[in-house]
Amino acid sequence: MKTGRMKTIAALLVLYMGAMAAPAVFAAESTMPPPLMIQEQGSFAAGGSVVTGADGKTLHGDHLYAFYQIPVNARKLPLVMWHGHGQFSKTWETTPDGREGYQTLFLRRGFGVYLIDQPRRGNAGTSTVPMTISAKPDEQDWFNTFRVGVWPNHYPGVQFPHDSAALDQYFRQMTPDTGPYDAEVNADAVVALFKKIGPAILVTHSQAGGPGWLAAMKSENVRAIVAYEPGSGFVFPENALPPALKSSGGDVLAPVAVPADAFKRLSKIPIVIYYGDNIPDHPVGNRYQDMWRIRLEMARTWAKAVNAQGGDVTVIHLPDVGLKGNTHFAFSDLNNLQVADLMSAFLHEKGLDGVSTPAK
Repeated sequence: MKTGRMKTIAALLVLYMGAMAAPAVFAAESTMPPPLMIQEQGSFAAGGSVVTGADGKTLHGDHLYAFYQIPVNARKLPLVMWHGHGQFSKTWETTPDGREGYQTLFLRRGFGVYLIDQPRRGNAGTSTVPMTISAKPDEQDWFNTFRVGVWPNHYPGVQFPHDSAALDQYFRQMTPDTGPYDAEVNADAVVALFKKIGPAILVTHSQAGGPGWLAAMKSENVRAIVAYEPGSGFVFPENALPPALKSSGGDVLAPVAVPADAFKRLSKIPIVIYYGDNIPDHPVGNRYQDMWRIRLEMARTWAKAVNAQGGDVTVIHLPDVGLKGNTHFAFSDLNNLQVADLMSAFLHEKGLDGVSTPAK
């Protein structure tokens, strides 16, 4: 990203944080946060399919599960928060060390919040396709992949608590797929959600990035996307595919071909992509870091492709705007208030926070 653009983002962040200073400081320092007034809450399933057996009995599955809360005097556009691989809606709730997560932080900022479990995951576990679930001890690999550090050591200055209780909670929020992963099934369920709730802002993490683009191409109700570290599924026009990228560990990240007219729809909404720290800018021997190098590179290539169609995509590497030490889970790291402030500044800049007319 150009230096001028970075300075603009930093200036907007300073202005926004100044406006939000009182509640942000209160939330960070007080043991008794102010009451949160909820106008409405509930849960429901959206999307999915029905399989009918030879005996006429049915199986409802492949839907998503949504839990929502709408605060008093809510902003016009709610947030739909979509977890990543091996996660479910817990991702957005209380942080592993017990602080308020994005669900509560943005309820306090006046947004309605929908937390979803994608099909074949968590509370949406009924799959119409069978799969064997293994019980494999692999948490140390995830510690490395999520860039907390290189097991058992944390990266210097990492924004992740060092106590064992927080790490225990972190590992316990992992949950398996109950059926084969299918980006189209997931995207279609999210499209059904947006059809039910109307216009909203989609917030994705990691694995949800790819099907998030698919959902936005299928639904005009997706008015913006905030993507945290999309890990795969970068879509490009089928007649203009960039080369696949390969990491030092042999990980291959290939573009996904879509029709040119479908890709064009992504240029109609504002999109911001955030990546955290400890991502190198050149190939390195640490394969867990290098796998994120190629993802950040592909994200920048993807942004250029959308912007060439008249789009509005910004890729932000958090260290470049002064937020250092973030892991793959910037929204629940120790500095998640500052990370949330950056997202709030984006929503305000694009007129998506109810203050001015939302993007169409």
